[in-house]
Amino acid sequence: MTDQTDQTQGAKTMKVDIDLVRQLAELLDATALTEIEVEHGDRKIRVARKAAAVAAAPAHYAPPPLPAPTHAASPAEVGALAPAPDAPAVKSPMVGTAYLSPEPGAKAFAAVGQKVAAGDTLLIVEAMKVMNPIVAPSAGTVTAVLVESGQPVEFDQPLIVVQ
Repeated sequence: MTDQTDQTQGAKTMKVDIDLVRQLAELLDATALTEIEVEHGDRKIRVARKAAAVAAAPAHYAPPPLPAPTHAASPAEVGALAPAPDAPAVKSPMVGTAYLSPEPGAKAFAAVGQKVAAGDTLLIVEAMKVMNPIVAPSAGTVTAVLVESGQPVEFDQPLIVVQ
C-alpha cells in the first residue's frame, strides 16, 4: 500500500499545455509529418501519429537474363513475334508481369502453332501478388506470342495473337 500512496501523493505531476499540444497536432497536419517533439528545460512534449499506409506501385525487377539460344532461330520463329496488322491480339487487362508458364521451367501454357479452345489459359499476369489467368476469348491457333516470360506489361498491351 505504501507504493501506491507514494505514487499518487509523492510523485511530481507535470502540467500539460493543452494549447501547445493542439498547435503541434495542427502542425503535423499542415506539414504531413508523422512526429514532432518539443523540449523546454526538463519538460518534453512529443506528438506522433501512425503513418498512413502508402500505396506504392509494385517494384518491377529486371527478369534474369535469358539463356543463350542453343540453336539459330529459324525464319518461322523470328516471324512469330510480328503479328499480322489486323490480327486480333489478346490484350492485358491490367498492369503487371506476364508469365508464359505456371512456374519457372514448366511448359508454356500456349506456344506458336498450338491450337487453343475458348477459355484455355494462354498466360498469367501477376498484379499485386495475385496471379490472373489470361484466357483465349475464342478457339483458334496461337500465331504470335508478343511478350516474354517475366516481362512487365501495361494495361491494354497486346500479349498473344489467336486466329
